[in-house]
Amino acid sequence: MKKRFIAGAVCPACGLMDKIVNYQDAEKNYRECVSCGFKDEIHIQPHLRELETRVNQSETQKASETQVLQFPPKDP
Repeated sequence: MKKRFIAGAVCPACGLMDKIVNYQDAEKNYRECVSCGFKDEIHIQPHLRELETRVNQSETQKASETQVLQFPPKDP
């Protein structure tokens, strides 16, 4: 079991900063204070779908959203 400190986290029980470790045990995530022994399960939300930007769109999506403008030729 690999425990990692959470930088800047404050223990809800004793109020000390930088004493919280995060670890996973049997598919559950926990946080624990190494100072006072406080421990509880934390629920980490699954990754959400990536926001669509012009960088991660496919070429067909870009083409379907592209509007072509045609200007009449200038009269001399």
